[in-house]
Amino acid sequence: MALRPLNSAERALLEHLLSAEFDGAAELRAQLDRTEVVGPWAPGSVSVDLRVDEPGRHTGPSRLAPVGAAVIDEDGEYIGELLLWTDDAGRTLSALEYAWVTDDMPTVLPPVEHVRLV
Repeated sequence: MALRPLNSAERALLEHLLSAEFDGAAELRAQLDRTEVVGPWAPGSVSVDLRVDEPGRHTGPSRLAPVGAAVIDEDGEYIGELLLWTDDAGRTLSALEYAWVTDDMPTVLPPVEHVRLV
């Protein structure tokens, strides 16, 4: 398992998603400096599994964080959404997923200005 730091696009999108106020958001925001990427979901995928570098934290089963993020293109058309996954208790970041509705899998994460919190 080759862990790596969050890249700038992943960090910016996580910060944007976690700017929403929901139960546990502050705790998840506090983890960003200790969050690493475990790897992509599949070859070429921009969706990634995450791990928080903190002793005693073990990510088990996942659940969706209660934040919605629609991805729109330059013309304002809906092209997908970002999903933030946490551990089953909602206390630890575990994945960032880009679910798309276009014909082709995205090769890059969307810029923050194309993500609308809903």
